[in-house]
This record gives sequence, structure tokens and C-alpha cells, in this order.
Amino acid sequence: MEVNWFDFELPERLIAQAPLVERTSSRLLTLNKSTGAIAHQGFADLIDYLNEGDTLVLNNTRVIPARLFGIKTDTGAKVEVLLLKQLESDRWEALVRPGKRIPTGTTMSFGEELSAVVEEIGEMGMRTIRFQYTGIFQQILDRLGQMPLPPYIKEQLEDRERYQTVYAKHDGSAAAPTAGLHFTPDYLQQIRNKGIHIVYLTLHVGLGTFRPVSVERIDEHTMHSEYYRIEAEAANQLNEARHKGGRIIAVGTTSARTLETIAQQVGDGPIEPCEGWSDIFIYPGYSFKLVDALLTNFHLPKSTLMMLVSALAGRDAIMSAYQEAIDQEYRFFSFGDAMFIYEE
Repeated sequence: MEVNWFDFELPERLIAQAPLVERTSSRLLTLNKSTGAIAHQGFADLIDYLNEGDTLVLNNTRVIPARLFGIKTDTGAKVEVLLLKQLESDRWEALVRPGKRIPTGTTMSFGEELSAVVEEIGEMGMRTIRFQYTGIFQQILDRLGQMPLPPYIKEQLEDRERYQTVYAKHDGSAAAPTAGLHFTPDYLQQIRNKGIHIVYLTLHVGLGTFRPVSVERIDEHTMHSEYYRIEAEAANQLNEARHKGGRIIAVGTTSARTLETIAQQVGDGPIEPCEGWSDIFIYPGYSFKLVDALLTNFHLPKSTLMMLVSALAGRDAIMSAYQEAIDQEYRFFSFGDAMFIYEE
């Protein structure tokens, strides 16, 4: 299957540059994956599509200020580092710019408090770096780091929390699970009041989520692993949902990938609390084992996320829905509008 099968023309004016509306005020396109029916709603209407006994699964990862700007200590040349994954204590996997000029052994300084040395060079220009600092690393990072906004957003947010979900809890992501940015605490309570269960799991968003596909054939693409965790309470709630036959609704592709990673491990057995690394790649032909419905934003052409939603609803249905979204001028990507893929 060729990557170009998931290509489409996206006018630049539809790429959301900033959070132009308040949470819950975005638009919502709904797609019935059984019938192909498309409808246009406001995000606040999502609750009308949720039934008592449904289980909504949210990713409670928290974005860290993962972008650092510094200099090479030997030349004074400017460098940029994007932290992707904490390996152990002070060692991190990161992307660096300009990559070709930062070989193994390079020392970088980010001010008097923080420096780092490049220990290894991996695939796709990835670096393993080790930090040296005085004090508490997280506090230093909070002071020196910037939120790792996508490259199409040119300005830093005045309010960092606008790039966090309202239920963000566990530090570790290099990008927000953006489908969750639409929710407010009040709206989540309305959902609970309707008899819908809310379950939290954690997947720290890294390169696996937003890495572009650079090969011609899908089966040649390799996903980068991301850390996930599900605790006992969430596992029990999901087991109960499976037992009672309620729908399991993933909020965002990161929640969907985590659920399907867990499903592959347990098979027909009960879900247990667990943690590990997910590199699952979902594309058409995949049979979902836990996810019945998905709330998501609108994604980049030829991306792994486009392939995931196409696996759930069918490629033709997704392409029709996306063309409808473009015609209706929905906003795309991180701060864009939402899409709900479901069946009755």
C-alpha cells in the first residue's frame, strides 16, 4: 500500500496557527463509520453522541517545555534541542539543530545552570545527550525551556497551559494529545453526569506520533517507541466496559494506539495494570480490538495518523469526510477542529 494513497490538497489558510476559540467552542464533524453519514456540529454537541455506559479514554500526559536554545561551547554557534524521551536519569533522546554540525562529543551550553554532551548519534539524526546541571533538573527546564509547539505555529503562547489538556498530570510529552485540548472540567463533569465513564491512561507523545512518513510504501515505515502506562483503576474500568458491552471511545490517536498496544498483549484475557513502550503502527487492514469510536483532530496528509483513522473508518470514508471538512473550512492540526468517528 502506497503512502500517496493518503494524500490530499490542504489550503494553508486552514492550518490553525493558534487557539482561536475557547475550549469546547470548536467545530465537530461526525462520521458514522457504518453508514458513511457526515454531520456538522459544535464540539459541545459531542455529548449527544455519547451513551450511558460508554467509556471515554483520555491520555493524561503533560507536555514539558522540551525545546531548549543554547550554543556550542567550542564555537559559540547557536543550537536548538528538542527533548523526546528520557532514557535514564540525565540521559535523553533528542533532536538537535543544525544536526550535521553536532557530532558525538559536542558540548552544548544553555546558560550557567545547564549543559549537555552528545553521547551517541542514532537514526534520523537522533542524538542521545547527557545533561549536567546544578539544582533540580525539572525546575531548570521550566525556566529555560519553551513549549514544543509544532513548526507551523510561529509564536510562543502567552499561556503555556493552553497547550495542555485540563487533565494533564504526568510530565513527559514533546507534544500535546491535541484531541483533548477541546475539553473543560465542566464539560467532563457533564459527561460523567450522563452516566459515561472516564478513564485515564498515559502515553508520552514523542517522535512516534508526529514523525513524517518518508518511504513510498506503508509497510516500510518504522514507528518510534513511546512510553505508556495504565494503572489498576483504569484497567478495572476497561474490563468492566468490555464485560458490559459498552463502547470504548478513545480521545485522540495516542489513546487509541495505547489501547490497541494493550489489547495485543492481553488478547482475550483481562487487562492488567502495565507499562512499557509502544511502537504500534495502525493502518488499513488492522482490526481494532478495544477501540470502538475515536475523537480526533484533522491530520496531516500522508501521515501515520491519517492511516490510523482510515483503518478505523475506511480510507474512502475518511477522504470524503476530509474533503467535506476542507469545503466547510474546518481548521486543521493541533489547535484545529475535531472529528468524531463512531457507530451506533
